[in-house]
Amino acid sequence: MVPAAPERELAVRVRFRPSLLAAALVLLTCLPARHEELSSGVRLTAADVMSLVLAAAAVAVLLTRAGGAVLPARPGAERLPARALVFAPVAAAAGVSLLASADVLAGLPGYVRYVQVFVVIPLAVLVAVRDRTDTLIVGGALVAAAAAQGLVGCVQAFTGTGASYAGEQVRAVGTFGAPDVMGMAGVVSFGAIVLLGAGLTLRGRLRGAALTGAALLCVPLALSLSRGTWLALAGACLVVLFLHSRVLAARVVLAGAAAAIVLALGVGTGADPLGRRLDSVASSVSQPDQSLRDRFSLWRTAVDIWLEHPVTGAGPRGFAQLRDTYAPIELSSGSDTEDPVHGFERRPLLSPHNMYLLTLSEQGLLGLAALAGCLASLVWWAVRERSLIAAGLLTWQIVDFCYGDIGGAPTLVMSVALGLALSLVTRRETSAFPGVQPEVVGGGGGVR
Repeated sequence: MVPAAPERELAVRVRFRPSLLAAALVLLTCLPARHEELSSGVRLTAADVMSLVLAAAAVAVLLTRAGGAVLPARPGAERLPARALVFAPVAAAAGVSLLASADVLAGLPGYVRYVQVFVVIPLAVLVAVRDRTDTLIVGGALVAAAAAQGLVGCVQAFTGTGASYAGEQVRAVGTFGAPDVMGMAGVVSFGAIVLLGAGLTLRGRLRGAALTGAALLCVPLALSLSRGTWLALAGACLVVLFLHSRVLAARVVLAGAAAAIVLALGVGTGADPLGRRLDSVASSVSQPDQSLRDRFSLWRTAVDIWLEHPVTGAGPRGFAQLRDTYAPIELSSGSDTEDPVHGFERRPLLSPHNMYLLTLSEQGLLGLAALAGCLASLVWWAVRERSLIAAGLLTWQIVDFCYGDIGGAPTLVMSVALGLALSLVTRRETSAFPGVQPEVVGGGGGVR
């Protein structure tokens, strides 16, 4: 009868792991989008509902630990770590912007969404990820979602059932469809970064499997034809490699330069969609296409809105409300999207496709300083602790925010990734897999 107690304790641990809710949140975003329209006009998805369940579970865990003992906890686990306070200025700045806006009720849904994405979900994931097993669960969910989306995307590209690009339905978009054309690329990037960081940490067959998986995910990423995501992943991979080995990073840079020359001479001839997309990267400044011209116009619009509201901005969702007032005449009326599921749609351009400029226009200098300070703190901790996965995820997000913003189901995956990165740097772990014991050495927190 003696072993019964440990068995019951193990069952309790498995039953009450909130990290499973975080994993479920990631996987639910892969479902084809089905929105429930609320009376306020807010669209609610299954992933949004799961995010509320995750947040409630995190609160319950904190209360349980503080009150005493259903879940076994490490010392000091009864309260949030001090580094969690990095999200406090983000919530405070968004609240000030809301109160200072001309229409508080109109901006309230935008405020709730912003706090959900940048505060609630990351903190809930931080509470949920308590040990290496939890890290494996959440990281594994990111990899599984990336694999599923990548597989669907490859099928779309090879069978001509993806989103439209230059009159051909060859763009890989996964289950997110043409309305969220960059969603699949983002999710696939997160999975690739997790596998790359894990592969550089592990040894033996697991290392080979992880690195092979990361390389395979580059295929659907290329087929997504998302130029910004290519650049973001390249930057993230360089940071991860540099933290792991400067010599290896230098070799990869040289190999990448050689590959770029080959692509410029071979694939990048404009004879196929991928080649035309590669050509457009090189000519993005000298001869920008209509998509880039619209984006530049939206950036100017965001700056003009900010100049009229420099400190607290125009309020949540203020950019969409004021866009037509400040937009230049050359801005297109909308963006054309098409795929076999949604058909042809003319979608209005309601954001500047730049998270920093969106925050600047809607929350002013106060909000931009809070967001930049939060991201910079996370990156600093990740680099100092040499957490490969955390550094890669954060680098990708910082670069991606230069030409993307929040919106759609993939945004919730981004929130989970932020929470996972915070958990890794808070627990000072460089491995995403249980059973791996990195050796920490003196002088800057490096690992062997």
